[in-house]
Amino acid sequence: MNTLIHRLSVAGKTLDSRVIVGTGKYDTLEQMRNALEASGTSCVTVAVRREKLYDRDGKNLLDFIDLDRYTLLPNTAGCFNAKDAVRVARMGREILSQLGNPGADWVKLEVLGDTKTLLPDPVATLEACERLVQDGFKVLCYTSDCPIMAVRLKSAGASSVMPAASPIGSGQGILNPNNLKIILEYLKSDDPDYPVIIDAGVGTASDVAQVFELGADGVLLNTAIAHARDPILMASAVKHAAICGREAYLAGRIPKRLYAMASSPEEGLITSRPW
Repeated sequence: MNTLIHRLSVAGKTLDSRVIVGTGKYDTLEQMRNALEASGTSCVTVAVRREKLYDRDGKNLLDFIDLDRYTLLPNTAGCFNAKDAVRVARMGREILSQLGNPGADWVKLEVLGDTKTLLPDPVATLEACERLVQDGFKVLCYTSDCPIMAVRLKSAGASSVMPAASPIGSGQGILNPNNLKIILEYLKSDDPDYPVIIDAGVGTASDVAQVFELGADGVLLNTAIAHARDPILMASAVKHAAICGREAYLAGRIPKRLYAMASSPEEGLITSRPW
């Protein structure tokens, strides 16, 4: 396997995997650690606002994440306005700077509109993105599957636009592949290497394969692994699905046809019965 084609370049860094995994919702920190390893990821998200660094047994989340192996991506999950998102992003940068993590200037920006749908607030997201870029952040920006909004966020300086496959944690997979295709076309028309990472709503490994078959550069998921019946096995499935989907995209699928087309050569075939 050519490992180079499975590396993701984003915000001036190269990750050894195109899969980014969250650290929340696991039953135990040991389970989280094992799932991260099984997924093959090299970048994990930590929700600075929500994440409990200590579990009920007093164990520290960061003790179960190998900082020499993983780049931490602080996440502004739980923020519902631009002001809070900027504050939480700065908090995350301070924490990671103290840890000496190479992703200290990264942030996964997430500004939500309400608590029921967890859909992004487009106006507040754009405002927060502009402010964080001015503040020197490399912004990986969560957004809806609206192509116009995706273009505006890229123009605002987002290092990566991260459109949702479907609502956060819903497990519905890709609901609107056409919009995602348009986003990929628009964002890559003048920069084929611009990274587009699909985020939210992935439910299983086949969804991950579809993400890459569409031409996306990466995928971010948490619930699909953490809430699976066997999170470790699902994490492994996700790793292999990402590899398969990416290779299938690069290989180029055959066109869909209305009628059959023989897969064997027609030369030498007997076209009529000899009797």
